Amino acid sequence: MPKRLIKRLLPHHDKVREHKHLKIFGDLLHDGNLWHLNRHSVSGAFAVGLFMAFVPLPFQMVFAAAAAIFFRVNLPLSVALVWITNPVTIPPMFFFAYMVGTWVIGTPPDAEPFQFSLEWIENGGLNDVWLPLLVGSFICASVSALLGYSLILWIWRWHVVERWKLRRQRSKSKTHPVSGQR
Repeated sequence: MPKRLIKRLLPHHDKVREHKHLKIFGDLLHDGNLWHLNRHSVSGAFAVGLFMAFVPLPFQMVFAAAAAIFFRVNLPLSVALVWITNPVTIPPMFFFAYMVGTWVIGTPPDAEPFQFSLEWIENGGLNDVWLPLLVGSFICASVSALLGYSLILWIWRWHVVERWKLRRQRSKSKTHPVSGQR
């Protein structure tokens, strides 16, 4: 079921290969491992996608694609998971990462009201925020990647075990009740 569901939700690999931002990878996109759906490729794709979602850089999809190619995990899933960070979720995710960073570094959070503008950058507002944001983003990215990887491995295994149990029950019900033979 997970494999069929993922196949149904993901775009076809030819469509992904033709994406304008991913053409920079050229022939590397022809590696078959980037398109397979198995326990390793899906769990690795979740790790890559969730990690890259917390990277506070533009073009996260390109970085996710490069990491998927490097680690040879499912490319479309890695790229799609980056969209966890979207215009609605970016502010709370990066604020949380910033707060984690201030807690780890041991600096108090900036209490001034935040207004992202050219004036704020020129006055050095970015100097106070960048280190806690990067540290917090790295920690959140690592934790979410590890949890995503582990959770997908567990779900995949649980699903396989349930299918085995169902198959065993079906085979037992097909045996003849009197002789025990089929």
